[in-house]
Amino acid sequence: MAAMSKQLSEQFSEQLGEHLAALAALLDERGMLLDAEECRPYVTGARYGNGQALAVLRPTDANQIAGIVAYCAKARLPLVLQGANTGLVAASTPDASGNLLVLSLERLRKTIEVDAVNRSVLVDAGVTLQELNDALEPHGLFFPIDLGANPSIGGMIAANTGGARLIKYGDVRHNLLGLQAVLLDPPGQMLDLLQALRKNNTGPDLKQLFVGTSGAYGVITAAVLQAHRLPQQTATALVVPRDQAAVLQLLQALEQDFPEFLAAFEGISGACLDAVARHIPDIGNPFAPEPVPEYCVLIELSSAGSPQAMGVSLEDALTACLEKLFGDVIVNAVVGRGKELWRLRHAVSEAVRQEGKVIAFDISMPRSALVAFRGEALGLVDSRHPWLKVMDFGHWGDGGAHFNMVWPADAPLAYDAVIVGTLRHAIYDLVVVKYHGSFSAEHGIGPYNQAYYHRYISASAQQLSGKLQNLLDPQRLLGVTWFGEEGER
Repeated sequence: MAAMSKQLSEQFSEQLGEHLAALAALLDERGMLLDAEECRPYVTGARYGNGQALAVLRPTDANQIAGIVAYCAKARLPLVLQGANTGLVAASTPDASGNLLVLSLERLRKTIEVDAVNRSVLVDAGVTLQELNDALEPHGLFFPIDLGANPSIGGMIAANTGGARLIKYGDVRHNLLGLQAVLLDPPGQMLDLLQALRKNNTGPDLKQLFVGTSGAYGVITAAVLQAHRLPQQTATALVVPRDQAAVLQLLQALEQDFPEFLAAFEGISGACLDAVARHIPDIGNPFAPEPVPEYCVLIELSSAGSPQAMGVSLEDALTACLEKLFGDVIVNAVVGRGKELWRLRHAVSEAVRQEGKVIAFDISMPRSALVAFRGEALGLVDSRHPWLKVMDFGHWGDGGAHFNMVWPADAPLAYDAVIVGTLRHAIYDLVVVKYHGSFSAEHGIGPYNQAYYHRYISASAQQLSGKLQNLLDPQRLLGVTWFGEEGER
């Protein structure tokens, strides 16, 4: 028996060597990584996910990707897709089996073709958000998905990223005009949907099959994106509401007075603000000498029209609006200092990490439910786990919230994964069951939250999603996310 096992192992090793040699032949000399140290950045996730890979494949064009996919389908070699590896649910990193190939699109970044008249841009999937905006800026344009990370465009499509300015510009899905993808069936076939059209009612919108599906339905190789005019004026304020109910009163007032101009409405708890002031150099309490408030809201108005053309200054208009609301809805405000206030907002995640082990929640719900949810969730945490520090912030303007909490290092109990798991169930039950929200507002689905997908998504939706995944990837070789029913994979 031992001799036979050794023979089978040697046979597998020989076949694997042949497979890797065949794949290497499809790439240039920098196209395949095998060394464990070189592979380390590709197998370690930004927050979750730490596995092993058979090899890392780094193609430079769509034809190489088509060849890789065709070969892997024939040889039944599984692939996990990866862009800039900034995802937060482990959907772009291999598992611990060591049986997956990482298909990295980081070198697929030659093309950025701007059509300024059409306000569109054709990009390779490996182009990063910063590279895209650097290319758009000379044309007076930008891609308005505002994130703390610098992801690739392909990864942004796969996760359907949103960001802080979704309330004005929408998420990636709303700004995607066209797409190109390599299919698993027929293996290596190119699906070209790269039309730069805003109106195209000629059948199903097939490009949307690849949006928000974590790379499980095909390999995105290029996209046509809608660009927007760069703002010619902005107005920023950090506002202290009278109480939690006043946050939504403030939102309604701003949308009534500035329906086309409200670009961001970001809630920040006092705990987060205090952490930033204590841990991030050169950022203090913007309300000093007054103490940090219990809660505040970062507001941004923006317009592509100049004050001269529009006949109005947004900052003056915002100041007048806040003055009108003072006392009844708000009790304090800092107006202006936009770069400083946005730096504060983007520093929240880093500051919170300094407080202890973060227990992160990326949730959304109807905006009308946010106040009631927050009150109930704070009470739940305080009654069950009083040593936890709730440090929440997020995109209240679009119904999103990062209801994060920290398990401090000096807590009376050491970090306990069982307690955290029970807490997650309780919070998600509130979000999804009681307040009809989502347990994954922006981050998508991956191994980190796969179990909650099966727990909360309806059986009929899972069945249909699984049928689509089986149709597009009948051998289930692509990715580490399964959208069908639990136990079927």
